[in-house]
Amino acid sequence: MRVGLLGTGPWAAATHAPALAGHPGVEFTGVWGRRPEAAGALAAAHGVGVYADPDALFADADAVAVALPPDVQAELAARAAGTGCHLLLDKPVATGVAAARRVAEAARRSAVASVVFLTLRFERGAAAWISEQAALDGWFTGRAEWLGSVFAEDTDSPYRHSPWRRERGALWDVGPHALSVLLPVLGEVTQVTASRGPGDTTHLLLRHGQGASSTVTLSLTAPPGAAGMGVELRGTRGVSTMPTRGDGPVAAFGHAVDALLDAVRTGVPHPCDARFGLRLTEILAVAERSLT
Repeated sequence: MRVGLLGTGPWAAATHAPALAGHPGVEFTGVWGRRPEAAGALAAAHGVGVYADPDALFADADAVAVALPPDVQAELAARAAGTGCHLLLDKPVATGVAAARRVAEAARRSAVASVVFLTLRFERGAAAWISEQAALDGWFTGRAEWLGSVFAEDTDSPYRHSPWRRERGALWDVGPHALSVLLPVLGEVTQVTASRGPGDTTHLLLRHGQGASSTVTLSLTAPPGAAGMGVELRGTRGVSTMPTRGDGPVAAFGHAVDALLDAVRTGVPHPCDARFGLRLTEILAVAERSLT
């Protein structure tokens, strides 16, 4: 399958491009970016073509991988689906429900496969743990923490200059990761309450359809010594903690490519498809309204 890449930022350069270039099941066809010089440099680094126009990339590809700010992603993903390209999306699909719905509807109308790259759902250790816990019942409550130092003082994070992350904060950047773990285990979210903490820190209290509740703490402004992530579940079987040592984002993205190939071949939608991306956007939008 021929796959083109939309985006040239740190995530595209460090994860998407090397994973596509090294995947035996796809042909990495080329790169389009909003900064032509960056697109040219990334394309040259992997020996692929550079495109001046995204529609030209769509015409030469069977699928597109997207590493762009969410609302730019939503517009181009819907266009790509309209041309028949399968979609390998990043999280969040969009920061507005209407835009996320347009992506999901475009994929449905064009009958293209879609996968949203939620890292923990494609790292082998975390993904296996999630599947194991989802097969069990009796969960009483869950707790997820995702604390980053992207905007802490003296940070060296490559994402510290990301305008959309600075504007929308941890709720939208790392909130999808936490929700992507809790929903398949504890069930659909039926109620959301949110409150603010220091910096961009956001606390969520979730009620799930299977009767459990969970709490989520998200931040991009945590002190470096406080940074880290973890998920813990408690229920009738005791306590279970998600493994945090994974095989890395490049390998995880390769597994997401595998998932897209499987969805194309079988016609069976992946659980992390554009409709799931829409549902995450709906939940986060409710949380954001709760904050105001």
